[in-house]
Amino acid sequence: MKPPEHLKPATKEWFAAVIKDYKLQDHHIRLLSLAGEAWDRGQQAREGIEANGLTFVDRFGAPHARPEIAIERDSRIAFARMLRELCLDLEPPAENRPPAIGGR
Repeated sequence: MKPPEHLKPATKEWFAAVIKDYKLQDHHIRLLSLAGEAWDRGQQAREGIEANGLTFVDRFGAPHARPEIAIERDSRIAFARMLRELCLDLEPPAENRPPAIGGR
């Protein structure tokens, strides 16, 4: 399975490594593609933030967060959710309760 052509080179490498290391069904591959797209979109937003800063001043002189802030945030959330859905590097917890506090 080849990575989608529109992904950035580093993301294509990641996609190929995941395909190589895991046995995925068709719906997992679609999720993997979405994860790669989310990663690339987040990186694109990060580049915009680095180039233009966190805020801009509107025509009235009021500062506002750049739209790239929301794009980066949403892309990070989407990427994390796709990885969670794929369960690529997570093992199920040993118990259903939090670990005990030390000394008790």
